[in-house]
Amino acid sequence: MDILVCVKRVPMVGGTIVLTGDGLDIDTRMSGFTVSPHEECAVEEAVRITERDGGSVTVLTLGPPEAAAQLRDMLALGARSGVLLETDGREWGPVATAAAIAEAVEELGTGTFPLVFFGTEAADTGGYQVAVRVAHALRRPCVTGIKRLEVGDGRLRAGRERGGALELFDLPLPAVVSVREGINLPRYPSLPGRLRAKRAEISVLTPRWRTDALRKTGLAVPAGSTQRAQVLGHGIEAVPALVQVLDEIGVLP
Repeated sequence: MDILVCVKRVPMVGGTIVLTGDGLDIDTRMSGFTVSPHEECAVEEAVRITERDGGSVTVLTLGPPEAAAQLRDMLALGARSGVLLETDGREWGPVATAAAIAEAVEELGTGTFPLVFFGTEAADTGGYQVAVRVAHALRRPCVTGIKRLEVGDGRLRAGRERGGALELFDLPLPAVVSVREGINLPRYPSLPGRLRAKRAEISVLTPRWRTDALRKTGLAVPAGSTQRAQVLGHGIEAVPALVQVLDEIGVLP
């Protein structure tokens, strides 16, 4: 089975989040880039299926030319080919992104990928929309938030946790699935995998730019909680104050 996995290039933000001057985007000049954890699990799940049942995994992303680096990261995990929907760097909303991906699947051959994987949400926007929109455009059944998966006999059996229970789905292929982080533990790329990914050729398609039905008016960084340290004293002189604090928080009997 040939499987398509769609991933997104997202900022690797480990420190203070800084917005651009217009307040519409995150300033990523000091950030690296990666793919969302959900999507990394989607790649791992696709690779496991093909290792067991045969076939190959293709990874696809929409983004600037630099996004090819994230495709190579996924190729190092076991995917066999990459497709870049190359843009000029402008931000594409979920409606436009889904339309471009659906058109690319049609161009690559609708019957080529009986299974299309997504992550449940992107790490930067958390929109939860693209997988469902792509499934609707391709007229395929779709299940989201999946943490259990079995494929066989032309059908997909999937499960997700909801309200302390497990919801089970049985649907025919072709289908679209979004998976959650935790469905598996992604492997580390091997040295041969990295070398193969470095040499791999990335196919490039140029999607038609389209405005999105949603309009972003601005971003706001949540106010962080501030903590201050209080010096209770020095040496033995601090003991009474320390005992009082321990008594207030209920540590003393």
